[in-house]
Amino acid sequence: MTATAAPTVLTARALLLDMDGTLVNSDAVVERIWRRWAERHGLVGDEVMKVVHGRQGHASMAVLLPARPVEQNLADNARMLAEETADTDGVVEIPGAAAFLASLRDLPHALVTSADVALSTARMNAAGLPLPEVRVTAESVGASKPDPEGFLKGAAELGVDPADCVVFEDSGAGIAAGRSAGMTVVGVGPRAGRHEPDVVVPDLTHVRVEATADGTVRLYVG
Repeated sequence: MTATAAPTVLTARALLLDMDGTLVNSDAVVERIWRRWAERHGLVGDEVMKVVHGRQGHASMAVLLPARPVEQNLADNARMLAEETADTDGVVEIPGAAAFLASLRDLPHALVTSADVALSTARMNAAGLPLPEVRVTAESVGASKPDPEGFLKGAAELGVDPADCVVFEDSGAGIAAGRSAGMTVVGVGPRAGRHEPDVVVPDLTHVRVEATADGTVRLYVG
């Protein structure tokens, strides 16, 4: 799927925003840490990188090492999270993210991320971005994306019907989660285009937000 040539107009009552790859470009640190993990476990780095985006770490490990006990994955994930939180070298905003978040300041929106509180705070701060007031993090859910739980919880916390939400995502797991939640999905960046979101844009400079008199949000995407 290629970037939308002409603006698409979407209407929503709330926006649900992924973090990594959507608001924050953390690819450099994700590559460093997960490729080291792949080497430790005798796995091919390129194959590992196809799995890890969008999921909680322990969920990625369960896919990559299916015979390993859950407890081992959870312990390994805790170590990985600490390592990722401490390493913010190269973490920057996705182009347009700061202006996009500023345009949402008085509109219903939430962060829905597979990162935990510490990691999401560290990466948003490193990128110079404000944290939305409503946040659904790894601690908030029992199931990782591609399960829709996080997006459904975000909609519930905002008091908005899932069908009236638009999701912004970059990963296959996240796009599948948004779709399963019954929401419209805007894909951000080159990764998103491979997973058939409803609309795809290169970055957030291609999104304009407008509040309407009836309380809905109009999005011009493309």
